[in-house]
Amino acid sequence: MSVVQELLEKIGSLTVVQAAELVKAMEEKFGISAAAPVAVAAVAAPAGAAAAPAAEEKTEFTVVLEAFTDDKKKIDAIKKVREITNLPLMDAKKLVESGNGVLKENVSKEEAEKIKKELEALGGKVALK
Repeated sequence: MSVVQELLEKIGSLTVVQAAELVKAMEEKFGISAAAPVAVAAVAAPAGAAAAPAAEEKTEFTVVLEAFTDDKKKIDAIKKVREITNLPLMDAKKLVESGNGVLKENVSKEEAEKIKKELEALGGKVALK
């Protein structure tokens, strides 16, 4: 079996969370983006148009679970993640156990802060991006 085929087999056996981690790691290591067409469109915008959004305050956030450390509150954390993401039980459990993944995208600052506060109370480390 060739190296490429072995890699494809291993990648095919990853969970969704692990695959997302792989994409993120590859983006960081190789300086690439999985959303290249979007990045190209943003670069093609006129300089004046690009400068204006940078001055505006960010209104939409992505809530990311970076770690989970409190095993005593793990069940409550899984329930909260299911409530936030509408994921099936096993996917929510994997997300909490891996402690790394996107919980919700394009949410208001207030909602993002609320989610962050709730999960931090359960032992999670949450980042707003």
